[in-house]
Amino acid sequence: MTAIINAVGDMFSYSFITRGVLVGGLVALCASVLGVILVLKRYSMIGDGLSHVGFGAMAIGLAFNMAPLKVAIPVVIAAAFLLLRISENSKIKGDSAIALISSSSVAIGIIINSLSEGTNIDLNSYMFGSILAIGSDDMVICIIMGVSVLVLFLLFYHTIFAITFDESFARATGVKVNIYKSLLSVLTAITIVIGMRIMGTLLISSLIIFPALSAMRISKRFKGVMIISVIISMVCFFWGMVASYMLQIPTGAGIVVSNLIVFIICNIASVIMRK
Repeated sequence: MTAIINAVGDMFSYSFITRGVLVGGLVALCASVLGVILVLKRYSMIGDGLSHVGFGAMAIGLAFNMAPLKVAIPVVIAAAFLLLRISENSKIKGDSAIALISSSSVAIGIIINSLSEGTNIDLNSYMFGSILAIGSDDMVICIIMGVSVLVLFLLFYHTIFAITFDESFARATGVKVNIYKSLLSVLTAITIVIGMRIMGTLLISSLIIFPALSAMRISKRFKGVMIISVIISMVCFFWGMVASYMLQIPTGAGIVVSNLIVFIICNIASVIMRK
């Protein structure tokens, strides 16, 4: 225990780790809250699809010496709206649409990267995640995003609850469902893009899915699931960062393994509680 306390103290002596913990903690908070809704509405894999779109957009931005975030955020937001539209109004099912868009985006990103010189290192940090990639711009965007998510859920909790479980009823009561869904899509897209900096394209979707699924093993009430999901996400993020620092392993992988361990524990606890 003493070694862990000392390691935590050493961690926060580095400014880039402190910055990464702040940004990553806010991303974990937003991802856990949004993840509950996405999982309940069976949109959980949208995170994986949008992260691949973000990878392609960042590759294009790096190839043209543009700020990756300024390119990726609008592109991923547009992709979120497109996926939502396809899922609701197209003959192509949601999972198929995500597979088509995500695989195409990664292919475009790889081609752009292979045709460009000097972008391999930066692009790899987005593919696999790197705490060193967190900058001051990320902090500003992440703080705004975190506040937006919290305000949205505090002010419109009952509306979001209704939309999540029964869109038809929400529409019948006069709720502007499309406006709320569009807002959630924007927040999800921004969360994915910022989260890619730490988790990487390949692992960011786990930050959305794991905490929600773990919480659903413990609680059956929407509010309970939401609160437990946030707690699990924040705790797993912190211990993932500590494990990454102590064991010298990739940050994203450490966070995912922490979530996996908690998911297994929650499943065991669920079985015991039922008995």
